[in-house]
Amino acid sequence: MAFSQLTWRESLRDIEVCLTSNQSKLFHMGLSGVPARATLSDALNQRDWRIYHALAMRLIVRARGLYSKDSTGLELDATVYALDSTTIDLCLSLFDWAPFRSTKAAVKMHTLLDLRGAIPAFIHISDGKMGDVKVLDILPIEAGAFYVMDRGYLDFARLFKLHQAGAFFVTRAKRGMNARRVYSTKTDRTAGVICDQVISLNGFYVSKDYPEHLRRVRYKDPESGKTLVFLSNNTALPPLTIAALYKSRWQVELFFKWIKQHLRIKKFLGTSENAVKTQIWCAVSTYVLIAIVKKELQLDASLYTLLQILSVSVFEKTEISCALRPDAPAPRIVITDNQLSLFTI
Repeated sequence: MAFSQLTWRESLRDIEVCLTSNQSKLFHMGLSGVPARATLSDALNQRDWRIYHALAMRLIVRARGLYSKDSTGLELDATVYALDSTTIDLCLSLFDWAPFRSTKAAVKMHTLLDLRGAIPAFIHISDGKMGDVKVLDILPIEAGAFYVMDRGYLDFARLFKLHQAGAFFVTRAKRGMNARRVYSTKTDRTAGVICDQVISLNGFYVSKDYPEHLRRVRYKDPESGKTLVFLSNNTALPPLTIAALYKSRWQVELFFKWIKQHLRIKKFLGTSENAVKTQIWCAVSTYVLIAIVKKELQLDASLYTLLQILSVSVFEKTEISCALRPDAPAPRIVITDNQLSLFTI
């Protein structure tokens, strides 16, 4: 499955044919023989997807340890997470176990991304009907960390549980939010901060859901000219840092875009729920493996560049550290009289 992710194979038959044509090199990939298409199909449909989930989580722990000292660019010592989800569309007639709309099936990939290294710290795969905000009920909470999310996760009862766990959140307020100002802090409007306030929620039920004060920062983006209103339970950070935290949420969108463009999670090799989840977790494992290799070998190339190099050198016997250094000097080839040269270098 990692081979299919790295080399962009289209089907199980495609995987079998490509491996068969390179039988002499399979030993170096850890394969004793060519797996038959039926064997791959049985593994996808019958081997529990939780095996690959456990593998991905072990790799994630290792990767996060390697990137733990990287800077997030926010001048914060705390861990910063970006929370969001992406929808993977499916055909309803083939994936009837994942109904989404009357004519469409889908699964959702709820992801908590650690901004140090853009490593997913938590992933939950659900059907398309699961609301984004419900993932807060199963999200592992780390005290002292920052959780950045859009206003689709604005549920005051769930946010208060996150607050009680000792974590901080930054999100956007919805229009028409019923709240009153308790006091205001002096701000620098030339920097784009219109107001920095401590507020209390009005309304009988919502005040029960979040009985403590909240911080509201109104910020005008100098680039787009839009006015954004942020909510947070952190009262110590400067208002511009709150705005920068929310802006960093965009990294999780880039993560979704990367894996959808460069890995196989939009076209599936099997139609069962087990096959879909297995393929998604194998794709996540492949992404994290590339991130681990990049860090351990101290490579400056991007993940995209490393993926492209691996896709054409997966059968080579060259050491991986040499294959992944495109800027390394190539060995000089001695041309003899018996070998004709096409090009003069």
